[in-house]
Formats: sequence, structure tokens, C-alpha cells
Amino acid sequence: MKPGPLKALGDVIQLAYFPTDFDAALRYWIETIGVGPFFVLNDVRLDEMTYRGVPTDAVFTMALGYWGDIQIELIKTDSDAPSLYAGDYAVRDRLHHICIFVEDMATTRAACAEAGAEVIVAGKVGEDGEVIYVDPGQGPGHIIEFLQPVSGSVGLFQMMKDAARDWDGTDPIRVLQ
Repeated sequence: MKPGPLKALGDVIQLAYFPTDFDAALRYWIETIGVGPFFVLNDVRLDEMTYRGVPTDAVFTMALGYWGDIQIELIKTDSDAPSLYAGDYAVRDRLHHICIFVEDMATTRAACAEAGAEVIVAGKVGEDGEVIYVDPGQGPGHIIEFLQPVSGSVGLFQMMKDAARDWDGTDPIRVLQ
């Protein structure tokens, strides 16, 4: 049996959670697990965002921290607009999705189509980045985010990873923007 086409796109770099209590989840990851610091981005909006092919203006907050090489993302919705954080895909308090960085979104979309993975969310990230969230067939809780990072953001992620490696527990929550 030949491996499915999605594995060839890259390695998982992130585990993402959509907690019922965002602040309590931050405390848990920091105080119990020891992940930190977390970098918070407020009022995140994707350009040209669609949810199941329909334009949406969903707004959310995310906190990013590193546990070794794995990025931990905590998400809080800031709007009622259709998104992965409302309706069927709004699974809470467990793994919500994983993320894989990709270099070419056309190749990624082709592999997703070959696998029969439905694109649930699509959007632009900055001037030259793009993201899709796909359901490869197992439904809510099994979503894969494929992110073609905007130019310069790899340095931002590296800064976060470096901060985690040398983190001594001070300044556990840092707001970006």
C-alpha cells in the first residue's frame, strides 16, 4: 500500500487547541506543562477568508508557544462569523487541528484534492502567505492546517522558539502587534 499524498507535504509543526476557557488554558500550559512564553496575537483576520467557500470576516485571538520544536497554539474566537470556531468544527478542550508548513499552495491543494480532503477555510496571510484548513475525512478534531508562511514570519517563529529554549518563567504571556 502506498502512503497517502498528504504526508509528503511536510511534518507537523503545531498542535492547536480551542479551549472553553482561554486564560485557564494558558495557565495550564505555562504552570503545569511548562510551555512558554506564549506570544499573543489579537484581532487576527485572514484576507479573502472563506468558510466552506463563502466569504467570512471571522476574527480570533491566538497564543503561540513552543514545546521543543512543536508549536502549541491556543485559540479564542472574537466574533460570531462563520469559521472553524463555530458550528460543527468548533471542538473544544481537545486537539482542534494540526499545522504543517508548506512551500507551494498549488501543490498542497492538488495533494488535498487527490486525498479527497475538503477545504473548510481558505485565506491569505499578509502579502504573500496563504492558508487552508482541510478535513481529510474524519471530521471535527481531525483538521489539518496547511500554512504557506508570509515572508519574514519564519524569523518570527524562530524568535518564539528561541525564547522558549531559554525561558526562565518570567514574562510568560507576551502580546505582539
